Amino acid sequence: MEILIKTFNELSLEELYQVLQLRSEVFVVEQNCVYQDIDGKDQKALHILGTKAGKVVAYTRCFDKGFYFDEAAIGRVVVKEFERKNAYGHLILKASILAIEERFETNNIKLSAQQYLTDFYENHGFMQVGEGYLEDGIPHIAMIK
Repeated sequence: MEILIKTFNELSLEELYQVLQLRSEVFVVEQNCVYQDIDGKDQKALHILGTKAGKVVAYTRCFDKGFYFDEAAIGRVVVKEFERKNAYGHLILKASILAIEERFETNNIKLSAQQYLTDFYENHGFMQVGEGYLEDGIPHIAMIK
């Protein structure tokens, strides 16, 4: 998998289309969750794309500290279903952490994790903080690195 790091304006139309398609495929269809994915925040995000044969198969969006939380943030962590066996989730998260450290000059990162993935994020140095909560009908918990 090749990692690409781009601002919103650097994304090609095809890349943007593939990102939105992947997010919809997983978060809306697979997880059966009706919510507004296109939220006006993509323009301020740093987009981390994992591509394979020219197709986006993994993705996150990252924000500088003070935009989403007081800390830098990682969100919309997603891997195409048939590619999950390849550990691309670990690769895209590592690339996202590194991008935040290099671009935003911080290693203080927060994310809103779906609760069933807490072990995954803990393997990357994140710790659960606070109480769990429902976000779009799915149990989540805040995590900080």
